Amino acid sequence: MSENSIESPLSSTPAFEPATFRLSPLIRITLLSLYAALTIPLPFLSEVTASPIPANLLWAGIAVGAAGLYGVLSERVIANEEGIQVTYPNWFPRFFRKGWFLAWDEIKALKPRSTGQGGLVYYFLSQSGVAYLLPMRVAGFAKLVSLVEAKTGIDTRDVRPLSQPWMYLILLGFTLLLLGVDAWTIVTAIGLKN
Repeated sequence: MSENSIESPLSSTPAFEPATFRLSPLIRITLLSLYAALTIPLPFLSEVTASPIPANLLWAGIAVGAAGLYGVLSERVIANEEGIQVTYPNWFPRFFRKGWFLAWDEIKALKPRSTGQGGLVYYFLSQSGVAYLLPMRVAGFAKLVSLVEAKTGIDTRDVRPLSQPWMYLILLGFTLLLLGVDAWTIVTAIGLKN
């Protein structure tokens, strides 16, 4: 190959691949299961204890709460050539969670903040001084952080996910135990009712 030859387009820098990140399935399953474990026995207990709150009202409340929780857990993070965006399903009311979009050239820094439990969360700081929470519970978090570094030039070597998978595995284990207790409670409540 001569020195004057033109470089092949295949050897040039690859174009930015847009990516969508969803909340980790382990986190979604754990939190939805925990919600079910905490709420499903209530209508059964309401009937057995002759509670002033009717079981049908409790079922309606549980359904609304489940839809709200599912909507929050359906968060998507979209990283494309223009910027990074956090969005929710179209059916999810915007007054609960609006989502946001931040252009890459608007990002000035990535600032850590301590949580009340001693962990670290990170905020994008925009040129106008507005802070946007970096979604830290998405599947593929390392890839998301590398895309942020590639587009902004911010060093992200020290950025780690907020919670480790083992934390949610432990919570899921206890939730499954609670669901077992719930099954016993429901069977007992139905037996008392009959």
